[in-house]
Amino acid sequence: MSADTAPTEPRLDQRVVLITGAYGGLGRALSLACAQRGATVVLLGRSMPHLERLYDELEEAGAPQTGIIPLDLEGAAPKDYAALATMIEEEFGQLHALVHCAAALGTPMPLSSYDMSHWTKAMATNLHGPVLLTQAMLPLLEASDAGSVVFTLDDHDTAYWGAYGVSKAAIRSFATILADETENRLNADGYPRVAVHRINPGPMRTPLRTRAFPGELPTEVPLPETRVDHFLPLIARTDRQLTATDVRVERDA
Repeated sequence: MSADTAPTEPRLDQRVVLITGAYGGLGRALSLACAQRGATVVLLGRSMPHLERLYDELEEAGAPQTGIIPLDLEGAAPKDYAALATMIEEEFGQLHALVHCAAALGTPMPLSSYDMSHWTKAMATNLHGPVLLTQAMLPLLEASDAGSVVFTLDDHDTAYWGAYGVSKAAIRSFATILADETENRLNADGYPRVAVHRINPGPMRTPLRTRAFPGELPTEVPLPETRVDHFLPLIARTDRQLTATDVRVERDA
């Protein structure tokens, strides 16, 4: 990539970034942006073909190193996440950032008649998977002395949003408690070893959004690429003292 077209700061050289839901709308945008800024990006998602296509895109964009991890959060067990942490340590030596982008919509319907198969899938992908993955990665993130966990949030705890709304509300609480528990675990420089951030990027033109609002015109919502700059400083930890942030991006931002 030439100097004339190089992305703006922050740079992410020497940082290893794990992104879940990597080939989805936001995940893909963040994967490309991190790679273009020098990060080693580890792509996590369910579909190997989709991951391989994104891998090729990152290689073409000049990514220094890229990893692929095919894993379905819906069916993964604690031992799978422990094995994943071991693999990342052996392959990359370290981990600096974990970005949660994977999401399952579930089915919009009243709680009184909610299909439990859809409930279980949404809760596994949106809540249980991120919790287990974060637990498994915390030792690596703390060892980096400048780790970052970024949770992508959404506010839909209203009628008919079912498991999606419940799981997103729950993961917000998990992130809040985790930030409280880690903010005083300091490195030698007096900064938190791991920063925990919550960010609601607002409506974006993604496949999940299309399923949720099939009648919405694509031009009515911004592309996920327009939200990337809100994530990058949190991934890079440009402010080492900053943790427990709760970022809400306005629709027209």
